[in-house]
Amino acid sequence: LEYKITNTWDSTEVMHEPVIIRFEAGDQGLIMKVNSLFFDDPSAPSGEPGKPFDGLWDYEVVESFFLSSETKDYLEVELCPHGQHLVLLLSGGNCFEVRLDLIFKADINWNKWNGTALIPWRYFPPGVDKMNSYAIHGSGIGRTYEALYPIPREDIEPGQGPNL
Repeated sequence: LEYKITNTWDSTEVMHEPVIIRFEAGDQGLIMKVNSLFFDDPSAPSGEPGKPFDGLWDYEVVESFFLSSETKDYLEVELCPHGQHLVLLLSGGNCFEVRLDLIFKADINWNKWNGTALIPWRYFPPGVDKMNSYAIHGSGIGRTYEALYPIPREDIEPGQGPNL
């Protein structure tokens, strides 16, 4: 399956080539491949590449959420172009497992980055029936939140911001 992120969280079209996310079923888990522009903003996290990094959502990341709408349990997988990752299991927004291991490799080539992760099947909550993905980059007022399935403009409340 291939997906392209072409909008920000509030349904505004992005002004650059889309982030592409591919999912493939593997024997050991779901293979997630990312192809994206490399914005280099913010700069790299201080953590070791290939290892979990708390607070990765404050950096340049592409992330996917896999939700069971029945139980409200979900898996969050965050991937960084510098090689760090963060995998969380949550229930109704409350984290109950953090810093799960992940086989993940990323490389940066000029202004693009590619990453491949193997997400073990055992990480997925039973009954996953919804998914969304995001690409996040930039700093301060330039922080940009792009969404595969954005909120329709007519559903946005005054003053509402992104809530990932």
